[in-house]
Amino acid sequence: DVLALFRVSPQPGVDPVEASAAVAGESSTATWTVVWTDLLTACDLYRAKAYKVDVVPNTTDQYFAYIAYDIDLFEEGSIANLTASIIGNVFGFKALKALRLEDMRLPVAYLKTFQGPATGVICERERMDKFGRPFLGATVKPKLGLSGKNYGRVVYEGLKGGLDFLKDDENINSQPFMRWKERYLYSMEGVNRAIAAAGETKGHYLNVTAATMEDMY
Repeated sequence: DVLALFRVSPQPGVDPVEASAAVAGESSTATWTVVWTDLLTACDLYRAKAYKVDVVPNTTDQYFAYIAYDIDLFEEGSIANLTASIIGNVFGFKALKALRLEDMRLPVAYLKTFQGPATGVICERERMDKFGRPFLGATVKPKLGLSGKNYGRVVYEGLKGGLDFLKDDENINSQPFMRWKERYLYSMEGVNRAIAAAGETKGHYLNVTAATMEDMY
C-alpha cells in the first residue's frame, strides 16, 4: 500500500475519525453522494482505509490521519496520477477546516515503476559537493519576458553573488521570446563562468516538459 499521513482539522461537530474516513474515501473511490454505479466495481477493495487517528500533540482540534491506498489505484510511473489522486480536490472538502499532507511512504514495488534517474537532496548534495549546510537557491525574475542572453546574465550574477543554484519558474518553457535551447545554452554559460569565478560547483535547474530533447528544442 501507499501510506499517507494527513494533518486533519475537522469542522466543529465533525468527529475526527469520520473526517479521516471521509478524506480516505474522497481521495480514492468515494464521491459526494451515493451512486448506483458503485455496484459495478469492487469499491470496498479499492477505497482507501483510514487505519489510525491520533491527536496532534499540544493541539485540541488537529489530528494525524494515517491512510492506506491500494497500489492498484495508481498508474505505474506517473507522479501526476499519484499527486492528483492523493492531493487533488480533497483539500476543498467542506467537512474540514484545514488539511495538510505531512508525509508519504511508497512501496518498493511502486518505486521500481519509475525509470528515471535516482535523485533527491542526497544526490544533489553529491552533485553540488555541498554538505553540512542548507542549499541557497532562488528563482530567476522576472519569470517571463527575458531574452536568452539576459536570462543567462541573471543566472551568472546570482551564482556569482553567492547562490548555490537558480531555477526556472513554473511557467517558463519554450516560448517565442526565449526558446528552451537558447535558455539552456546561455544558462550553462552563466553557470560555467560562475564556477570559474567562485571556484566551487554551481547549478541551474531547467524545466523539462517533453519526452525527448528534439521536442524540447
